[in-house]
Amino acid sequence: MRNILFLILFCPLILFGQIDESDTLKIQAGLSLSGFWQRGNVQTSIFRGRTDLSIRPWKKWVYKNTNSYVYQAFGKEKADEDFLSLNFLYFNPERRVYPLALAFVSTNFRRAISSRYLIGAGATFQVVRQEGKSLKFSLTCEYEATNFNRTNFNRSEFDGQKDINTIRSTLWVNGRYQILDKKVVLTHESYFQPSLESSENYRWRAEIGLALPVYKFLDFTVNYIDTFESIVISDQVQEDNFLTFGVTLKSY
Repeated sequence: MRNILFLILFCPLILFGQIDESDTLKIQAGLSLSGFWQRGNVQTSIFRGRTDLSIRPWKKWVYKNTNSYVYQAFGKEKADEDFLSLNFLYFNPERRVYPLALAFVSTNFRRAISSRYLIGAGATFQVVRQEGKSLKFSLTCEYEATNFNRTNFNRSEFDGQKDINTIRSTLWVNGRYQILDKKVVLTHESYFQPSLESSENYRWRAEIGLALPVYKFLDFTVNYIDTFESIVISDQVQEDNFLTFGVTLKSY
């Protein structure tokens, strides 16, 4: 029983795997908090929090915001302290093709990233939009500025550069499907993000999730996440994988 409780608390709670900007609801919001604290023979501290918000300030505009914070320490050594803020602004998202603007801010202790800023714009193409299923592709272009607190990288041509700035192009794929008589929701979100200035600078992220409704506003969730960054500090692995279990709390 103790191992089951540890697994549930250790894994991050997933809140609003996908908020659909094409939804006509004026407000969608939620909050997720999880943590684990242990002292004695083993010292462990884990805290994870996430907020999601989608609002329609005007009839044709939708603003989406996701903020997440992670802190982990094992023994007396900090392993993670990361912050991520994702901001999207959409115009006429009910249409099959609609424009968007985005702005991201993040930090990553494990990756030695003091700050990363990304701002850009593009368009979304709704390939499938039916009851119980949707599939969207987005193409955007962004300016990115990343500040590292170390300057020794896995690619020697970047050594000595504390700041790595670039122009990126991003292909996003986003899908949501109700299956098994709408008893299970399958979602996937992924992007590939190459630099337009250096072929050695690229990253990707892919996530697939299952949500099983428990109550009207509560789902049990399983998510698998794969992330990759081509430029990392010299002693780090480029790829990370996460399998998480948790709950989704939603206001809709």
